[in-house]
Amino acid sequence: MITTKRTLSAIAMGSNLGDSHRTLEKALKTIDQTPGITVKAYSSWYKTAPIGPSQPDFLNGCALLEVQLTPQELLQTLLDIEDQFGRVRQERWGPRTLDLDVLLFGDLILETPELQIPHPRMTDRAFVLVPLAEIAPDWIEPVSGKAISQLVKQVDDSGVSLALVRN
Repeated sequence: MITTKRTLSAIAMGSNLGDSHRTLEKALKTIDQTPGITVKAYSSWYKTAPIGPSQPDFLNGCALLEVQLTPQELLQTLLDIEDQFGRVRQERWGPRTLDLDVLLFGDLILETPELQIPHPRMTDRAFVLVPLAEIAPDWIEPVSGKAISQLVKQVDDSGVSLALVRN
């Protein structure tokens, strides 16, 4: 259901299986071509050390979306896009062809069994905050009340390195 209300949302994107760069670029185009979603900005791609079981490094980034969907509809849309790109969920924090997470949805604070906004671990993760700070440094994370530019200074970003600058 597409609503008339437009909301700015931030998502995290990641991949560490297959041609991650190509997958992320194609996923970004797919997201932008989805009814009710417009990609407004996107970060560079960052090489990041994985969390969880032994696996290849990730390529991560973030995008700002203008959406005319509910948060639940956005989540389902992103899950459907992950499926289109061959996402298989075998183990928590395991390797994946594509990972898309809703980080922020306006200034909404939401907690349901399926979806938490802001993303519950985003403020602890440099692989999320570094690319997000590139495109939305002044966005206020509504739980902490701090700007993304402040939050990124509070995490260890030693496992995050610039891989590909986007034009």
